[in-house]
Amino acid sequence: MRKKINEMKENDRLTQPLLVKDCRNGTTSKGSPYLNLVLQDSSGTIDAKFWDVKPEARKMIHTGAICTFTFEVILYNKNLQLRINRVSQTDPAGVSLDEFVISSGESEEVRRNKAEQFIASIQNDNYRMLVEGMLEKVGLRYFSYPAASRIHHGYLGGLSEHSLSMAEIADGICRHYPFLDRDLLIAGALIHDVGKTAEMSGPVTTEYTLEGRLEGHISLANGWLTEVSEKLGLEETEESVLLHHMILSHHGHYEYGSPVLPMLAEAEALSTIDNLDARMNTLKNAFDTTAPGTWTERMFSMENRQFYRPKKNGGK
Repeated sequence: MRKKINEMKENDRLTQPLLVKDCRNGTTSKGSPYLNLVLQDSSGTIDAKFWDVKPEARKMIHTGAICTFTFEVILYNKNLQLRINRVSQTDPAGVSLDEFVISSGESEEVRRNKAEQFIASIQNDNYRMLVEGMLEKVGLRYFSYPAASRIHHGYLGGLSEHSLSMAEIADGICRHYPFLDRDLLIAGALIHDVGKTAEMSGPVTTEYTLEGRLEGHISLANGWLTEVSEKLGLEETEESVLLHHMILSHHGHYEYGSPVLPMLAEAEALSTIDNLDARMNTLKNAFDTTAPGTWTERMFSMENRQFYRPKKNGGK
């Protein structure tokens, strides 16, 4: 019998295929090799340990592999974890990749329609052409790539889901603060993270590329905007300069990777919206595996805090 990761319970003993999302070597205090694993199916991910792993088993297990694991589900530090006992190769013909890929809750068609509507709503011709040029440059990757490797929106379609969510928040903020330039803020929301389509390897087993590690998505996107601006003959317009600033400053702080700090009201808003959307997605994902009336595990990206998921329906 197979179970989805989000259906697994303590003391379950199962044999089934899972995708290796991450694989790291370890050595016990006695010198025995073991593996720290993150395993995945379409319902989520779970940490796993494979103690005293043998060389022949180690050869089968690598990031991106779909292996058949025999394991038991244990509770460790109040979180479920798998203790792997055996591993074998999986016949690719017997599984579908869709069973192991976490994807956006919105279909690609819905996300495409939202993107088209937001682009069409940009009144300033220069901003609209720059956004269209940037999205044309990254092509289909905009709708398939994740927004991060693990922390937030780290799944198939996460990049566009995150960017469009930010655009929706930005739209509401501009109605509340009408002094903001809506065209600039929407444009920034849609393209601020497009460099991640080169920073990361892809949507299934996401790793950082050499280009991504050495340059980063902010520098990559900033360079692409220069290319697009020059191609359109807009490189000396104020719109191009301001949109460069939106990309360069969207992390909000030097220590978070922004080469400049926000110096436009719209850039300050973009940085705030980016942080809000990332944190809410992180919390949603944590609550998906946290029972009402209990606490999440400590989350490094949230200052190592735990969050309580309240009981609902009158405390039941």
